[in-house]
Amino acid sequence: MLNSITGQARRVAPTWVRVALISSALVAAGTARAEPLTYTQALALARSDAPAVHASALGVEAAEASVEAAGRLPDPRLSFGLDGFPVSGPAAGRFGEIEMTKLQIGVQQAVPSRARRRAERRIAEADIGVARAREDITLWDVQVATGQAWIDLFYAEQRLVEMDDVLAALDPLWEAAPSGVASSANRPAQSLSPVELRAALDDRRDGLRVDLARARAELSRWTGDPMPSASGSLPSIDLEPGVFDVDLARLPALRAYGAVQDRAEADLDLARAARRPDWSFEAGYARRDPMFGDLISVGASVSLPLFQGSRQAPVIAARAADARRVTAEREAAQREWRATLQGDLAEYDVARTRWIRARDVVLPNLRTRADLETASYGAGRAGIMEVLDAFTALANGRLDALDKEADVARRAVRFTLIYGQDQ
Repeated sequence: MLNSITGQARRVAPTWVRVALISSALVAAGTARAEPLTYTQALALARSDAPAVHASALGVEAAEASVEAAGRLPDPRLSFGLDGFPVSGPAAGRFGEIEMTKLQIGVQQAVPSRARRRAERRIAEADIGVARAREDITLWDVQVATGQAWIDLFYAEQRLVEMDDVLAALDPLWEAAPSGVASSANRPAQSLSPVELRAALDDRRDGLRVDLARARAELSRWTGDPMPSASGSLPSIDLEPGVFDVDLARLPALRAYGAVQDRAEADLDLARAARRPDWSFEAGYARRDPMFGDLISVGASVSLPLFQGSRQAPVIAARAADARRVTAEREAAQREWRATLQGDLAEYDVARTRWIRARDVVLPNLRTRADLETASYGAGRAGIMEVLDAFTALANGRLDALDKEADVARRAVRFTLIYGQDQ
């Protein structure tokens, strides 16, 4: 549509009329995009396809598989050997001549204290909680990164389309500038200015192409789509942070401290269990020369934690300090997140104000300036270079306003995915 308008302007309209047509063409930007990946689809793909999410899920699976073995008795031990075999004297190297020689086999079973086994089971269960907390944090991080990557790609595509429309709309002015010099409306040196302006816009377009490639690669990283393209409508970006209900205790990064605290307390229980004695039982069978008969034996042993002040007590103190450390770290994290929330709110509010100012104040002013320069050019009171400068400023203003809108959208998506109610 835009190319059709500007093409007709070249053929049938005088220069100042073409300038007027460009003014309206610059205001309406085209949005021609493919539609394979909406915002919601991107988040869903990241949840199901991101390798980091799979890795954290396997961590949970591993922790759950370990619970069944936790707190069980250790494997029994089989012992066998030769006892009382003579190696010197008259009976050296021979069986059966003295009653002490015997072949024996036995089995031993260690029985840790009930407190130790209970603590081991609690540690295994706490490890599941820690693994699930890590999974929640990983999914949380992936969702935030994916949402921002989709926003970056959406606006990277928008900027490139906007720039192409700008360049196409300004094309008649690039052609009109030399004719202004030829008609003595402009000084000869001014014919170089359009070249510089166009080169600057071309440079900016090259940068936008790089931004698009990076944004596409980043979204592909999270979704697995080799060539994603953002489509569909934007999520809500016009938030009202002042009334946004944020419950920091529900953030995965803070909820995880509950699981870490459980793990620390389970380690403390295990350290305390070392003060309880552990038992071991054994039974054996010994074969001797038939004239003396075979033997059986049974026995038990018990550990004696007699020196707790120098052995168990320091370990218990260390694990208790670890448990208190987790409590202190949780409080520090809560304070950090409260400060981060206030900073995010302030940054979003400023970014939103700048976007509204660019959209409602700067852009209308640039359009008015372009209209006035167009009217002055039609009345013979301005040259083509003044018109070209005005329309170039309008083009840059549109791109800058789009940049500010993208900044607001990125912050809004980040705010919603981090602090939103779905957490």
